[in-house]
Amino acid sequence: MNKLRLLPLVALSCLVAAQAHAGWQDTINNMMKPDSKEGKILSGATQVLSSSQEMTYQTECTVGESLALDSMQRFGKPVQNEALQKYVNLVGNAVARNSRRSTIPYRFVVLDSPVQNAFAAPGGIVFISRGLLEVLDNEAELAGVLAHEVGHVAEKHALKSIRRAQFLQGASAITAATMKGSKGKQFESMVGDLQNTLFDKGLDQGMEYEADQAALETTYRTGYDPAALVNVLQKLKKQEATAAKSGSWFSTHPPLDQRIARLSAQLAKYPATGSAKLPARFAKYVKPAKSGKASK
Repeated sequence: MNKLRLLPLVALSCLVAAQAHAGWQDTINNMMKPDSKEGKILSGATQVLSSSQEMTYQTECTVGESLALDSMQRFGKPVQNEALQKYVNLVGNAVARNSRRSTIPYRFVVLDSPVQNAFAAPGGIVFISRGLLEVLDNEAELAGVLAHEVGHVAEKHALKSIRRAQFLQGASAITAATMKGSKGKQFESMVGDLQNTLFDKGLDQGMEYEADQAALETTYRTGYDPAALVNVLQKLKKQEATAAKSGSWFSTHPPLDQRIARLSAQLAKYPATGSAKLPARFAKYVKPAKSGKASK
């Protein structure tokens, strides 16, 4: 089994509070400028014609960053704790490096929301709420949750949902010149519908089970306890009766009993001998955040 492999902090693309929000807002504003990098991404070379056409990574990022802005308006801004954000990026990038799509950059953000949720936007932007983080007790459990979301990015589940719904069907190209017209409205509609899918309805059950399976494989390859995600789901099951449902993992994922049963049946393939849980390191970075003490 591979030993735990963690990326250096200097290699991480951490997003922290206002700087992150401003950067994404600039990206969206630049989409309207034909001569900007973002405008060229949305030029004729980048087309989203139909379900049979592959979206470029640059376009995937543009969609993901638009969705990320919407998510922060809905769930809250990043937690103002730089040490916590760096730590979550460290763990997230460790599992991402062992995922099926390890060649793209990933960014992980803790949102200041009590709703127990985690979700991934196209392009490798992964969010976990403060509410879900508070359920966890060790680094392996954090890795399991993040690995599930990385699995969605790796399999391009959100993009497949776009294709299935045939968003932008028949558009010749999304260009900067037409973003203020009907094409711009189509783009906004696509992002809005994708937001509704990820935040309210959820992806289809097959995609969620696929991400669960990917999480088992990825956490095991990284060196974490493969049963960690099952432990998280069991904790959530105990809280299900009293927890807020709207916009949470309870409402956007398959029934917990089914997920637990499916994952538990697969655990025999991933022996936990020698695997890491790392509760002390988790407590060092997460418990101060739980008590409201921001680290700079």
